[in-house]
Amino acid sequence: ALGWAAWKTYLGRPEADKCRCNALYLVGSALRSNGQTEEALPVFEANLALRRRLWSHEENSILVAQTALAVCLGDLGRHDEALVLRREIYARRVATRGVSDQATIMAGGFVVGSLVNLELYEEATTLARDQLPAAQQVLGHNHAITQRLSHDLARSLFGNPGRTRDDRRL
Repeated sequence: ALGWAAWKTYLGRPEADKCRCNALYLVGSALRSNGQTEEALPVFEANLALRRRLWSHEENSILVAQTALAVCLGDLGRHDEALVLRREIYARRVATRGVSDQATIMAGGFVVGSLVNLELYEEATTLARDQLPAAQQVLGHNHAITQRLSHDLARSLFGNPGRTRDDRRL
């Protein structure tokens, strides 16, 4: 309801108005939160296209919009498409913030999760093992992102039937 209220409030503003664009993002988020993921997808796609067209110089804004779209695609089971976006997001985060930044670690964790969902266990294991020390150092062992990376590392190790017992060491 709040997402729609924000959209109705800012709909009459010019297309390039930031509040209008943010309201569009809120509509997508509200739809997704209410389980209307199919309906949220075109809203997130429009939001990303708008941000790319009008605010191409605001990289963080574009990365946030890409993340929302990737999460929505993942929710819909479109893991291949989500992985493409997540790889792009992670690469940009590494390039702009470095490997020890919380946003970069989170983006890397999303890539690991997508790789596991697609049963690309070798690549998931490699990336998770690269990410986990940074997550532990920067965020701590008990942080939700660190724990999610550990969980996905375990899923990648034990989901791969070709792994030996020695390969499955954490």
